[in-house]
Amino acid sequence: MNKAQIEHFFATLQAANPNPVTELEYTSVFELLVAVLLSAQATDVGVNKATRKLFPVANTPQKILDLGLDGLESYIKTIGLYHSKAKHLMLTCQMLVEQFNGEVPRTRAELETLPGVGRKTANVVLNSAFGEPTMAVDTHIFRMGNRTGLAPGKTPLEVELKLLKRIPPQYLVNAHHWLILHGRYVCQARKPQCWVCSVAMDCDYKPKATS
Repeated sequence: MNKAQIEHFFATLQAANPNPVTELEYTSVFELLVAVLLSAQATDVGVNKATRKLFPVANTPQKILDLGLDGLESYIKTIGLYHSKAKHLMLTCQMLVEQFNGEVPRTRAELETLPGVGRKTANVVLNSAFGEPTMAVDTHIFRMGNRTGLAPGKTPLEVELKLLKRIPPQYLVNAHHWLILHGRYVCQARKPQCWVCSVAMDCDYKPKATS
């Protein structure tokens, strides 16, 4: 993809969805952090089902701690890997209370000190909660970066850095959401739906002809 194609690619996505948002449900920065921690190897739909029951009862670090590990697990047991996620979340809440006055930190370095929070999770929080132009490379964005020719790379970090370099600045804040949504619903892993894709003309991918 050349510069003109990249510009048209994101202008098209912007026109169709001017104000994209994550499909995870949250009403505070802490709720977003919890939802993202729970979303690893799980669907947003599954996470939302669990947090709709959890957040009315416990939506602050201290309230999560007050539930205790067993209590927390009872709310998130429908989510994959819930044992390890519950342990990470309890440790994270403890750190937030003891080191950050119960508030979610606003820097990548501080976020990544929290148990279970890696670069991708930190990027989601920085982007969705604080409006920073970061790029959280999940499976959808990694696939699209390579398939479309937008940002080919062998690792998520390589794709992330190329995206940050190649995407025009005016699109960077929302690009993360546009790419995830497009990858989730149109540029799907097994069978990209090129025949309904609004940005197919800008994409390097050429679908195989079917007989």
